[in-house]
Amino acid sequence: MIEKKSVCEQEVFHMLYNQHAETIRNFVYYKCGDIQQAEDITQDAFIKLWNNCKKVLIDKAKSFVMKIAQNSFFNEVSHRKVVLDYEAGFSYNKVVESPDFVLEEKEFGQRLKQCISNLPAKQREVFLLNRIDKKTYAEIAEITGITQKAVERRMHLALLELKKKIGRKI
Repeated sequence: MIEKKSVCEQEVFHMLYNQHAETIRNFVYYKCGDIQQAEDITQDAFIKLWNNCKKVLIDKAKSFVMKIAQNSFFNEVSHRKVVLDYEAGFSYNKVVESPDFVLEEKEFGQRLKQCISNLPAKQREVFLLNRIDKKTYAEIAEITGITQKAVERRMHLALLELKKKIGRKI
């Protein structure tokens, strides 16, 4: 019977690293175009392999590291998109907002809060769950223990009331 070596053995790990690190680094580099980022992601992927060596079979090690590297790259891309979206929105607001606009926005926010607080409790609950907590009507129905149709009706009444008092689309 041939004894299978574990990924946790240093010689096996080094062999896997030497065989696959360049391929994985190139894979990430081709996606991102930044050699330093590709090397960092590759190193992190192999660290995760080492940390999970008891769970990973030798013949699955390359696909494990490749998947970790790919996921890390996608996570970084997603993070960059969030940062860029935030920065774009932030700089846009600084350029466009005049003192009058800021004052009007603040006054509108105060009026809206006052109108929301004056809504009947059931309508206010549905409105806030949907607009603030981003819950769907089905989720609100489950949370409140009412039917989805009842949630829709309460939301409709809340929006009509707010529109009547504020005069804008909410």
